[in-house]
Amino acid sequence: MSTTTSLQRLVERYLNERRQLGFALRTSGYALRSFACHAQAVGHRGPLTLEVMADWARCDSHASTDPCTWARRLKRLRSFMRWLQQFEPRTEVPDDAIFGRLPARQAPHIYSEREIADLLAAARRLSPAPGLRGVVYETLFGLLASTGLRISEALALHNSDVDLKRGVLTIERTKFAKSRQVPLHPSTIEALRRYRWVRDLAGMSAQTDAPFFVGTRGQRAGLPLSRRHVDRVFAGLRKQLDWRNRGTHHAPRIHDLRHTFIVRRIVLWQARGVDVDQSMLSLSTYVGHAMVTNTYWYLSAVPELMSLAAKRFESFASQAEVPYA
Repeated sequence: MSTTTSLQRLVERYLNERRQLGFALRTSGYALRSFACHAQAVGHRGPLTLEVMADWARCDSHASTDPCTWARRLKRLRSFMRWLQQFEPRTEVPDDAIFGRLPARQAPHIYSEREIADLLAAARRLSPAPGLRGVVYETLFGLLASTGLRISEALALHNSDVDLKRGVLTIERTKFAKSRQVPLHPSTIEALRRYRWVRDLAGMSAQTDAPFFVGTRGQRAGLPLSRRHVDRVFAGLRKQLDWRNRGTHHAPRIHDLRHTFIVRRIVLWQARGVDVDQSMLSLSTYVGHAMVTNTYWYLSAVPELMSLAAKRFESFASQAEVPYA
């Protein structure tokens, strides 16, 4: 690598190529540009080495001293370095040997039906009551629980994405740059219909390009509901409800509503005698996983499904046994 300017050009070329394939790369793009600036600041010349990459990984903006944080930053360089080897074969590719392996995904909190019901009831009572604010949050959390949407997907919905006649949501190019359609249960359709009626009655825009979930206070009234405000409201409700945390994160999270939807669907299949393996691909597509292996992860990482995984293994082992002659 003769100059840092050429590295910056290659970073942009790599990002453009990947985006043409449908990848958003917001976080990776920020990391790669940051790395190129770091290489310029330290005056690096020649093939990129693990040493300069590790130095950059340690210099995160929060001055972290956690090797796991450094390992995550380093991992964001890996695909680019493999790509870069076609131009500079001596480019080194970082692996887990530098800061150690990243910890496995943490087990989520799986909500009980009672906890979900309490959450929706508490959201409904949000002040001012009666008012639109409580209806917005009750409907939002209910939609997440009944469909397994990501919170970012729900907040990005426009009126045109919510077809209550056909009972389908259209999720446009979200994580992994994929779009999909999400069929809705009749009870969910009815809840969204009630919400939309109350929202429109409150004078919020019914235009097709207007946000479906809206802010209700001050200058945010009628604008897309802010993730920051949703997180703040959820944290307050969580404290009020005083749940006992059954996951390995610091506390039950909004994202755990998505995990709960997936786990409860698999448990329901098991109870009904449905072939889980035959149905996993459809579930993976419904929730927008990039790979079906992401859906299978729940069988080995979530306590509620560990017994199901054990039974599947026992069944496989018994079929594989060959009696001695």
